Amino acid sequence: MKRITMQQIADHLGLSKFAVSKALSGKGGVSEATKKRVIQAASELGYFGQKSAYVKNQIPAERKASIHGKRSVLVLMPNTRFQNKESLYWGKILEGISEELDVRQLGMIIVSDSRSEDFLHVLNLEGILGMIGVGQIESSLLLEVHRLGLPLILVDHEDALIPTDTVFANNRDSMSRLCTHLVGLGHTRLHFLGDIQFSSSFHDRWIGFREVLELNGLTVPDRQDPMLRLRGVEIGEYGSDVKEWIAAQKRNKPMPSALVCANDSIALHVRQLLKEADIEVPAGMAITGFDNIDDAYRSDPPITTVDVPKQAMGHRAVKRLLERISNPEQPYEKILVCAELVHRDSTAAPVSADAQK
Repeated sequence: MKRITMQQIADHLGLSKFAVSKALSGKGGVSEATKKRVIQAASELGYFGQKSAYVKNQIPAERKASIHGKRSVLVLMPNTRFQNKESLYWGKILEGISEELDVRQLGMIIVSDSRSEDFLHVLNLEGILGMIGVGQIESSLLLEVHRLGLPLILVDHEDALIPTDTVFANNRDSMSRLCTHLVGLGHTRLHFLGDIQFSSSFHDRWIGFREVLELNGLTVPDRQDPMLRLRGVEIGEYGSDVKEWIAAQKRNKPMPSALVCANDSIALHVRQLLKEADIEVPAGMAITGFDNIDDAYRSDPPITTVDVPKQAMGHRAVKRLLERISNPEQPYEKILVCAELVHRDSTAAPVSADAQK
């Protein structure tokens, strides 16, 4: 196969080879916009998929052959405002990573700095087996890890530019089962709430939702529907938008009979907004979440959801990292961990046939 060179990338973009080299070096010297263009083009042309095309430091032979002795795994969680040890979702994944590393007598170093130039200063490759990235991570940072030749596993995140192993919950199939359950109860007007562009998991959940509606001949919300593009899903910034939408649904009727939320946090927020609008759950409208965080059980009524095996995902990420270190030439894998439905009191059959007309 013909190798892709920096000169080819430069010609493709109409840039100098020097600018491309700077953009790929991780050392600055070009604008952020130019850097993104170069990274995108390099990915599209297949530059990063080439063996050793972008790797500065190869994995030491002793790290490939053995993991004996006290070694550490780097856990990168740069979005610390929402992804941290105290999080009801991310904290459980981190707990699973920690448990599996303890069993194997390996250390864990948590890094929360998202700036690649600072990230390099904390790395001592001689003492680090590899890295597990948890949640959303910028491409530029992942690119730097890839450049260093550090084995990398991503949990609940994937990057179209960087080839790597990933671990996800089986979001699509789990959402399909949840929506099939709602249709089985008699619901024919379902609406999805979330930001389908926020993450791969949210998008996969939307696909599972859409497939069930299409299979049953039900109306699918338009992709431009504002409830599919909720603002600030991490902090509930969308509250006023959803409140206005609920009011419009009450005026225009018929209202959706079931709201399918992209995660439990959104479901809990929307549940409160329905209460303020005097819409009873589940009699006036059923509601579901996803993830099975502790607060979903404590809600009134408790939220029907999907139990994402968060700790199991952490365990599996460690196992896959060690497999990757032992067998670096293996094809990359996208590992899907099965998730189960949790039936609670926020869902029920529509009150009457009239409610569906």
